[in-house]
Amino acid sequence: MRASVLLMAALAASPALASEPVPTRHALALYGEPALPADFAHFPHADPDAPSGGSLVRGATGSFDSTNPFIIQGTPASGLTAIYDTLMVGNPDEPFTMYGLLAEGIRLGPDRQWIEFDLHPEARFHDGHPVDADDVVFSFETLTGKGQPFYGAYYADVTEVRALDEDTVRFELADSESRELPLILGQMPVLPAHYWEDHDFERPTRDALLGSGPYRIAQVDPGRRIVYERVADYWGRDLPVNRGRHNIERLVFDYYRDQTVALEAFKAGNLDLRIETSARNWATAYDFPAADAGFVERLEVPDGQPAGMQAYVMNLRRAKFQDVRVREALNLAFDFDWLNQHLFYGAYERTHSYFENSPMAADGLPGEAELALLEPHRDALPARVFDEPLPVDHPQDMRERLRKALGLLREAGYRHREDGTLVDAETGEPLRLEVLLFDTQFERVVQPLLRNLARLGIQGDIRIVDVNQYLNRLRTFDFDVVVGSFPQSANPGNEQREFWGSEYADAPQSRNLIGLESPVIDDLVDDLIAADSREALDTAAQALDRVLRWGFYVIPQWHLDKTRIAIWDKFGWREPFPEYNLDLDAWWIEPERAAEIEARQRNR
Repeated sequence: MRASVLLMAALAASPALASEPVPTRHALALYGEPALPADFAHFPHADPDAPSGGSLVRGATGSFDSTNPFIIQGTPASGLTAIYDTLMVGNPDEPFTMYGLLAEGIRLGPDRQWIEFDLHPEARFHDGHPVDADDVVFSFETLTGKGQPFYGAYYADVTEVRALDEDTVRFELADSESRELPLILGQMPVLPAHYWEDHDFERPTRDALLGSGPYRIAQVDPGRRIVYERVADYWGRDLPVNRGRHNIERLVFDYYRDQTVALEAFKAGNLDLRIETSARNWATAYDFPAADAGFVERLEVPDGQPAGMQAYVMNLRRAKFQDVRVREALNLAFDFDWLNQHLFYGAYERTHSYFENSPMAADGLPGEAELALLEPHRDALPARVFDEPLPVDHPQDMRERLRKALGLLREAGYRHREDGTLVDAETGEPLRLEVLLFDTQFERVVQPLLRNLARLGIQGDIRIVDVNQYLNRLRTFDFDVVVGSFPQSANPGNEQREFWGSEYADAPQSRNLIGLESPVIDDLVDDLIAADSREALDTAAQALDRVLRWGFYVIPQWHLDKTRIAIWDKFGWREPFPEYNLDLDAWWIEPERAAEIEARQRNR
């Protein structure tokens, strides 16, 4: 049945295909060819002889009340992706190449306007039910129709999905020329249609949901702990993309009020692994008896991805942030050098670009190729986009910076009252802002910015709330300023719509935290998505980056080109680490070392 259906589909797609059938592939690369051949045995960084067993206990911050990570409602638990398989899976040692997982074979139309996936005949959900094409269709329609806004943005250029037979699903793609769309369709988690017939997908739940992945939910203690156990009869265990991975028997996420408490739990041996985000902690907090005795190891794993943008995000839905001069003035009040010297132990580099640490970052004046994208929008853009080089030339001396900031604020219509408060000259309203946080650890980082704002007469406050309240306020965009991040891969694409796209400015729980509604930016995002070469992608990203940076929508913070990991020394892994992404799924527990550490903990 499959052969005849595929032949008819190929003939319908293009008459030329009758003489040139579309080949079935094992993998797709965004540019060029996959690095690994069809008969590869395992990913190079995975060890097929790794031992299995043991537990990995990690910390999570705050709380959770749902095991459904795909919907707007509820706060999902950590680690839930482990229970779901996707059509394809990425090789973390390549910039963007996807290899078959649930999909045994992949056919991509020569014009990239359709893609077909042949499902693996052995693919099963944890209840033994086969994974079939109807499950894929259900998953796509459910995620894009009822899931978080992310899915609608990510898969916006899919015009139709249908099951050709039990084992084959076909996606029709719009004329957007998005090179990445066929690959990111492979990232879609496949949900069991038969399970959700009797469950409400849009309501939060604490049930152990059904998946087809290497782990299942074993224990749910709402707000405190979630435990995953390795599936003994996991259908995909011996696939090349899985061989030597998913070695650890139990994955545990314990929840703590904040990072300070979680750090103490790690030092006490209650957590096995900690990804450290604090430069101060990395420099000072790991001098304790177990570490001195050699039971704790610290790693700095290079990160080959662009640094992306971590920043103070200003909410344009608030009238006070709609004047670019106000936003630039707030940027001028941020003193990174002081923070890096006094709080960060010199560990960080200042972030300037939304594609920092990559060729996609704009620099200097726009070149000829970049101008070709910007010129159609000249009338809608400030002249400095074309005439002034990046990075922005702001004074280094803080007094000079604040003097320039005050000048911008006066141009924007603000004046000082007799008591020194900066107010709108027309309404008399003070200029004040609130920074919303959920982690007390960041409070000391925000305070220096607020002190500088106070020197300008701006009233600034910090509001610390619990994680659930924080997420609810983010969902409804109820904030002045938050610490947000816009992570980037080496191959940005459809996700940029949700970051900056006008249609997501008011979509609850979208990642357009800024509230951008700009036809120019919308067009530049389309240019990036449609890029048909590495050079074109870099140019489109540079144009988008340049326009975003001259808008001063955020106050860029800092970045580090590595991941800091502290572990109790019971893990094994194969080196070198993958170039582009850390893959903890390829780690394992060393039984003898784990037993030694457990004995030490018992005898303390």
